[in-house]
Amino acid sequence: MAATVKDIAARAGCGVATVSSYLNGGNVRPKNREKIEKAIGELHYEVNETARQLKTNRTKMIGAVIPELNSTFCARVLSEIEDILRQHGYAMLVCDCRTDSKREREAVDFLLKRRVDGLVVLPVDATGENLRKFIRTEKPVVLIDRQIEGLDVDSVCVDNRAAIRSAVDLLVLKGHTHIGMIAGPEEINAARQRMKGYREACERNGIVCSEDYIFHGDDSIESGTRGIETLREMHPEMTAVVISNYRMTIGAMIGANESGIEIPRQLSVVGFDNPQFARAVHPRLTIINQPVDEIGEKAAEIMLQRLGEIEDTQDNGADPAARRHIWLETSIVNGKSVLDLKAEGRRNIAGTKAGIGSE
Repeated sequence: MAATVKDIAARAGCGVATVSSYLNGGNVRPKNREKIEKAIGELHYEVNETARQLKTNRTKMIGAVIPELNSTFCARVLSEIEDILRQHGYAMLVCDCRTDSKREREAVDFLLKRRVDGLVVLPVDATGENLRKFIRTEKPVVLIDRQIEGLDVDSVCVDNRAAIRSAVDLLVLKGHTHIGMIAGPEEINAARQRMKGYREACERNGIVCSEDYIFHGDDSIESGTRGIETLREMHPEMTAVVISNYRMTIGAMIGANESGIEIPRQLSVVGFDNPQFARAVHPRLTIINQPVDEIGEKAAEIMLQRLGEIEDTQDNGADPAARRHIWLETSIVNGKSVLDLKAEGRRNIAGTKAGIGSE
């Protein structure tokens, strides 16, 4: 004979209402949750998911729309989100839109029809139009990595301007004054912020900040290759380059290798993201490193708060209904791809003096 809710309540030592609340996705004290789950396991209770969904209007599914499933960044962020959501009884339904706005709109419509309880998106379309129908359902939407101006949703991003500023500051500290940038498409908010960071750092340090030193790519490996080749051809005096995303970093390193550019002797490079790739390249790349796990953690936390699964951890006095925009700090992971021109100059001077003294 199949176990009932009353059987679970008796085995767990809880009230029927508490067990019912647990089964319907309500808030239950951790101690009671543990007892109920143990009782369910011992009694082999089968939850009727269809009935629960009809009763609670919850599917316990979160939709995710990303530009590329094979992106290391996307995969790591989604893994972290999925791990946290699973702890609260949620599963993820992931759609790869192949960096195509039309596919993104179709993916959002598909997830809307599947009645997912919320949406996590790394947006492709810069206008936000693809998301507005879902937003009108008043279900939570959390953007990761990119914000969309004028769209009233939560977001988790890194401080992109500060990230590129830190890279340019490092190069200036090492004596570089002709620094190029391989940038992403201007219609993407994150790419615009990174370009602003580059310009701010150049101006603050009093170095060349010509638009000719910026190559505007399309976030692809191929554009990274074109970028490094184009900048080197246009500006042979350029001693360093900052690359504003991971795929273009891969492309730039391919371009450097195929063009015979010696890094860092002929060109210093600061790449973006993926410490594993940085270690695999010779010489080991200096990179801007994003806190990928923390991005996923914060996105999952906001989603669960909006769904009422966990308490809001904002500072006291904050409006719980107000949209949350979390900015996380990046860090520089030093490798061997940046030449210290100041140290080289000192060595040359010392060598010259040593030569004069020996005559």
